[in-house]
Amino acid sequence: MIPRASATPPPDDAELARRLTQGDHSAFEPLMRRHNQMLYRLARSILKDDSEAEDAVQEAYLSAFRHFDGFRGDSALSTWLASIVVNEAYGRLRKQKRDANVVAFDAHQRDVQRSGEEDMADETTELPEAAAMRTELRELLERRIDDLPEQFRTVFVLRDVQELSVDETAACLDIPAATVRTRAFRARALLRESLAREIDVATINAFGFDGERCDRVVASVLQRLQNEGTT
Repeated sequence: MIPRASATPPPDDAELARRLTQGDHSAFEPLMRRHNQMLYRLARSILKDDSEAEDAVQEAYLSAFRHFDGFRGDSALSTWLASIVVNEAYGRLRKQKRDANVVAFDAHQRDVQRSGEEDMADETTELPEAAAMRTELRELLERRIDDLPEQFRTVFVLRDVQELSVDETAACLDIPAATVRTRAFRARALLRESLAREIDVATINAFGFDGERCDRVVASVLQRLQNEGTT
């Protein structure tokens, strides 16, 4: 019996960096695919705009590719890329403020443009009502995260959404680990308070019985009484 060949494990960051340093440009695609989600979430947490975040990540990748000889391996490759994304994102914020192009919006009412990656088909069958509820819950959570102050929002996304460690988050943002812990704790507290207010409002309106439903029941009862000759 011929033994089954084992799958070749994907190259790690160190191997990709080595190949790129040696001029193997084909290594850049797997590098991007590996870090896309983390870098997009990081840019999105700063810019609060899907399209701007995507553009920032693209520009950061181009900058990293053009200056890859500047990566010395003193830090993790993900940290180096994150620092480039942070600089690009904050640069875009500064430009927006200078040009007075920042449009104020109400986070409760704005339409959130969704990334195509989030709309990948689920292999399991899901009722439309359940899918709609899950989407509403996700959008509610994203709006509440967007409402967090910037310094808390970025730390929260890296720690709780991307699930980076405290040290990894500190390295990405170039802040002390103690600051990461403090901001993460405060972000979670603010998010809980915000979501609790939403739930309180929703609870008051739960199981409503007005409008079309009320009219339907009343009309049905009156019709049955009329059929019985009571009215």
